[in-house]
Amino acid sequence: MPKRVFLIVLDSFGVGAEPDAAAFGDAGTNTLAAVAAHPDFKGDNLAKLGLFNLDGVTCAAPCAAPIGSYARLREASAGKDTTIGHWEIAGLLSAQPLPTFPQGFPKELLDAFTAKTGYEVLCNRPYSGTQVLRDYGEEHLKTGKLIVYTSADSVFQIAAHEDLVPVEKLYRICEQARELLTGPWGVGRVIARPFVGTCAADFTRTPRRHDYSLVPPAPTMLDAIQAAGKATIGVGKIYDIFAGRGIGETIRTSGNTEGLQVTLELADRDFEGLAFVNLVDFDMLYGHRRDVAGYAAALAEFNDWLPSFMEKMRPDDILMVTADHGCDPAYHKTTDHTREYVPYLVYGAGVKPGVNLHTRYSFATIADTVCKALDVPFDAAGCGVYHEIRA
Repeated sequence: MPKRVFLIVLDSFGVGAEPDAAAFGDAGTNTLAAVAAHPDFKGDNLAKLGLFNLDGVTCAAPCAAPIGSYARLREASAGKDTTIGHWEIAGLLSAQPLPTFPQGFPKELLDAFTAKTGYEVLCNRPYSGTQVLRDYGEEHLKTGKLIVYTSADSVFQIAAHEDLVPVEKLYRICEQARELLTGPWGVGRVIARPFVGTCAADFTRTPRRHDYSLVPPAPTMLDAIQAAGKATIGVGKIYDIFAGRGIGETIRTSGNTEGLQVTLELADRDFEGLAFVNLVDFDMLYGHRRDVAGYAAALAEFNDWLPSFMEKMRPDDILMVTADHGCDPAYHKTTDHTREYVPYLVYGAGVKPGVNLHTRYSFATIADTVCKALDVPFDAAGCGVYHEIRA
């Protein structure tokens, strides 16, 4: 029986448009195909795990003898954002999409925000996170008003200069906003966006971003694993996505490179349970910014990292690689996430190699499989595959 599962989410690494993608404005999107066509892409180790053997993947030749088992997963929830995607991975389906505010937030909400925090706001529109600093950063410094903006995603973002609003103060303001943002205003995440610089020409966001998510409305696999007395270790922004629920230990990271190093270090630690890793740079730095070259280089880094981790794996370890949605960097109709299938690659001494699980409906297939592998009772909404891949 496996003792440790390492579940790595390549944030936004979709593998092709889902059948309902057009309803989300995402027809024809394919993150993998866009990135694999770039000369900086490298995917030989991902190929060995079965990435190019997935249903519908035609951008590279399939591996003749994959060392992993593999599936293409279709999202069952009504959304394409980070929160809903991770919740479904953890076994919680969302029948309704989280609210978005394409025209900005209602005056009633912003008046309540000002009354609660003491701060007036600027912008209140969907905006690029870097462009909003160029357009509103100087006014923010002159007036002291906070830059509040959203995107096509379900987010309430607050940008403030670190010299004017210290980071801990900004975090407290975001906590107050999170208290307000419930019910019809219940966005998936409130995001603190601290920045530095002297003027529009050099304003830069800092690594001290912090997300405040809705608390999952029902138990997830994390709660079940904890209840069974096993470890739940969240790496990267996992704690933020689940609002801390079900997370026993949190290791925050500054980006992919640190996240990969932390995961290597966890492989040397003795624990029994789940290490749940989010690699955010794919989405935040490259997907939303429509940077194909950067996305390709980040995937090459992950691909080259895989052998070093696999060498450290113990006989009772399982590695799972997946994603939470797409964010096709070659799709320029929007800069939003894209409604795509995600890969599910599973490897370990206790996993049969070369099992094609084809297309499965629901990311919750992962939660069911994780819990079955760890012998943890959990009624996941997906159909687990552990019985099909167990060696």
